Amino acid sequence: MLTIQFLGAAREVTGSKHLITTEKGKKILLDCGMFQGKGQETDAMNRDLGFNPRDIDCVVLSHAHIDHSGLIPYLYKKGFRGSVLSTPATRDLCAMLFVDTAFIQQLDAKWYNKKMDRLHKPHVEPLYDHNHAEQCMRCFITVDYDRRFRIDDNIELRFSNSGHMLGSAICTLYIKDEGTVKTIAYTGDVGRAKSHILQSPQPFPQCDILITESTYGDRLHDEMLVSEEELLQVVRHTCVEKQGKLIIPSFSVGRTQEIVFVLNNLYNEGKIPRIPVYVDSPLSVNATSIFRMYTPTLNEEVQDVMRFDPDPFGFNTLKYISDIRESKALNRDTRPGIIISASGMLEAGRVKHHVANHIDDPSTTILFVGYCAPNTLGAKLQRPGIDIVSIFGFDHRMRAEIAKIEGFSGHGDYSELIQYYLSHQDPTKIRKVFVVHGEAGAQDVMKDHLYEAGFRSIDCPEKGETFVI
Repeated sequence: MLTIQFLGAAREVTGSKHLITTEKGKKILLDCGMFQGKGQETDAMNRDLGFNPRDIDCVVLSHAHIDHSGLIPYLYKKGFRGSVLSTPATRDLCAMLFVDTAFIQQLDAKWYNKKMDRLHKPHVEPLYDHNHAEQCMRCFITVDYDRRFRIDDNIELRFSNSGHMLGSAICTLYIKDEGTVKTIAYTGDVGRAKSHILQSPQPFPQCDILITESTYGDRLHDEMLVSEEELLQVVRHTCVEKQGKLIIPSFSVGRTQEIVFVLNNLYNEGKIPRIPVYVDSPLSVNATSIFRMYTPTLNEEVQDVMRFDPDPFGFNTLKYISDIRESKALNRDTRPGIIISASGMLEAGRVKHHVANHIDDPSTTILFVGYCAPNTLGAKLQRPGIDIVSIFGFDHRMRAEIAKIEGFSGHGDYSELIQYYLSHQDPTKIRKVFVVHGEAGAQDVMKDHLYEAGFRSIDCPEKGETFVI
C-alpha cells in the first residue's frame, strides 16, 4: 500500500513538504520547505516536522527556493542521514541559500533573545546554524534533467525542467507497488510558458498521480512584453518625472536576475536614462554568479543577447553591493535611482531598511514584482487605503507610491498550467490529482479549472491529511 501525507503547502502557499511511504516502508520526502510569513506561528510550525527525520530515506527536491528546501539543514540537525536528490544547479544554489538562511536565523535569534532578557523569559535557538547548513550538503546527489535515476530496486526518479527557476524540476517517481508501477508527478513550482531568461517548462512523462501547485490558480498574468513596457514606464515615472527612488523588493534567486536582464536590454536599447542601478544583496550577488555559470542552459533570448553583450546581467550604470556600509550609504544618496534588494515579500533583509527610510517620500515608488503571502509586510503595503505601517516596531506614514507588475512572476497562471499539462498528459490516464501550494481560494478555483479541462478525482488536501495512492 502506497500512501502520501501532506505536511506543508496544504491549503497554503509555503512550507512544501509531502511524505510518500511505500509498501516496503521506504519513506520519500517531496521537498522540505520552510514556512514563511506566518507571523508568530512560523517558528513552531517549522520545528514540528510531523515525522522523525531519522526515518526519512531520501528527499526529492524540486528546486532551491527556501519554501521548498529551507528545512533540509534542520532535517540534518535532527538526525537525517539519507540522500537529497536534486539537479546540479539546485544543489549549487542550496549551498549558498542554506548558509544565508542560517545567518539570518542567528541574527533574528540574537535580537529576539535580547528582548526576552528584558522580559525575563527563556531564550530561543535558531532552527540551525551554518555548520548544519554546510554539513547537510554532503547528503546531496545531483541528477541531470531527463535522466532516469535508480533510487533502489523498486523506485526510480526523473527530473524534467519546470521553467520556474534555475535548476527547478518536475519530479516524476516510478514506484513498484503491489505488483504494478505507479507514476507520481510532483510539479514543485511551474514557470510561465515564456520567461525572460529561463527555458519554457519542458515535457514530462505521463503520470498516474499528479501533485500540482496552484499559486496563481485563480489569476491570469499579463504578457511578458507588457511587463517590460510597464517596468519602463515605472522607471521613467519615478526616476525622471518624480526624480525619486524606485525600490524593487525582489527574491535574490531568479526574480532579481530576470529584472536585471530586462533592465540590461532596455539600457542596451537606450530606453532608460543613465541613472544608477543597485543590486543591494550579498545573496543576489552570489546567486547572479551562479546564473552566469549556467548561462548555456538559459533560453534563446539570453543566448541572442550574449552574441553582442557578454554579460547579460551587467551594464555600465549597474552596481552589485555586498558591503553593508555601501548599502547604508544608499539611504543618504538623494539622486534618482533604482534599488533592487531582497526579500521579495519585505519580511527581512536590506530592502526592509530601504523601504523604512523612503516610505514617507512621495517621490519614491515601491514596485512589487512577485507574490507576497497575505501576512507579510509586502502584502500589507499593497492593501488599498493603508495610511500607517509599522516597520521595525516604528510607525511610518505611507506617502510612497505603490506599484505592482504581475508579468514577472515565476509561476504560471491557471491557464498556462493547464495548457502545459494538457500538452504532455492525457487527463483520462491520471487517476488522482492533488492541488497544493496555493491559498485556499486559489486552490478551489484551480480545482474547478482542472475539472473543466477533463481532470477527475481532484483533492485539495488539508495539512496532515493522508491518502492511499
